[in-house]
Amino acid sequence: MKDNKKPSEVTLELVTPEMETAAELPVLPGISAGFPSPAADFMDSSIDLNKTLIQHPAATFFGRVKGESMRDAGIDDGDLLVIDKSLPPIDGRIVVCYIDGEFTLKRISMRQEELWLIPANPKFKPIQCNPESDVRLWGVVTYVIKKF
Repeated sequence: MKDNKKPSEVTLELVTPEMETAAELPVLPGISAGFPSPAADFMDSSIDLNKTLIQHPAATFFGRVKGESMRDAGIDDGDLLVIDKSLPPIDGRIVVCYIDGEFTLKRISMRQEELWLIPANPKFKPIQCNPESDVRLWGVVTYVIKKF
C-alpha cells in the first residue's frame, strides 16, 4: 500500500467510557435556533450523557482527534469522538481504521469490489485498500463532541 500519510493527518488517542458513574444534567427543552422561545426559561428534565451517547458500552470507546484530514466533515483537531466497534462499517459512514499499525479516521466508500478510505480535506489523498493492505475497519463514529 502506498504511504499517503502526512504529518498532520488524523490520529487518535483512545479511552474506554466510565459507565459506573451517572451524571444526570439538566436539559433545556427545544432551544430555538430562530426566534427566542418562551419555553427557554424552564428546565424540562435531565439527561445522562452516558446513556444518551453510548448504546453498546462494552464496544464503545472515546477518541480524541489529532489532525485535520476530516475537517470538511466538521471533525476538527481536538474533537472528541464516540466510536462504536459493534456497528457495521456501511458505505458512507465515518470510521476509525487501523492501517499498518496506526489509527486513522476516514469516510469509507465501497465501490464495486473496492474499498476506499476518503478524507474530508482536499490536502489529503484517498487511500485505496487492496488485499495486501493491513487495514482493519475498527469502529464507527456515532457522535462528535466539540469544544467552542
